[in-house]
Amino acid sequence: MNAFMHTAFGITDFWTYVLGTIFIVLLPGPNSMYVLSVAAQRGVRAGYKGASGVFLGDAVLMVLSAAGVASLLKASPALFYVVKYVGAAYLAWIGFNMLRGALRSWAARGDAASAAAVPAATTDQSDPFRKALLISLLNPKAILFFISFFIQFVDPAFAYPVLSFGVLGLVCQICSFAYLTTIIFVGAKLAEAFRRRRRLSAGMASGVGAMFIGFGAKLATATMN
Repeated sequence: MNAFMHTAFGITDFWTYVLGTIFIVLLPGPNSMYVLSVAAQRGVRAGYKGASGVFLGDAVLMVLSAAGVASLLKASPALFYVVKYVGAAYLAWIGFNMLRGALRSWAARGDAASAAAVPAATTDQSDPFRKALLISLLNPKAILFFISFFIQFVDPAFAYPVLSFGVLGLVCQICSFAYLTTIIFVGAKLAEAFRRRRRLSAGMASGVGAMFIGFGAKLATATMN
């Protein structure tokens, strides 16, 4: 199979790429945590809207990687620092807002009138597709994956590198779709429990918010190597 993929599509070590992609996709990151949060708060349909934003964002990163933007970032440290610090600030801002919403929920839990208003205070009403797209484009795991890992499996001597990137991208999207689908339905199962238990909902929101702040810190300290 490896020999066939190398000959037909210019991909080196295909199964190594598949296994590596699966493990990288399974690692918790901003994309999966956001989709899980949206599905838990707003249901399956909103979860898939968020997942669609992730798919498009990843596709954009793949195209940029194939077009040589990865090499440009490596050759221009200043540009890389701009990208990573803007991304880090955005992810940290999302985390801060999640934490603030969770704190409001905790403060309102003892008041019946306030509890009725909790969903408006704690549920993110922004467009899941657009927000997930931005998160995906600024996702440190995705950025480093496409800059450092993705391009290593394309044979530079192959006559049709676009075909190689297309096959690798398809494999990545299939793995991502399977994983995010699982995440969405897990989130939907949790939704009913969260509606009954405001503390549990606030606890998850605060945990995800803290993770986003951590993702921002990780991106801020990321290097090209």
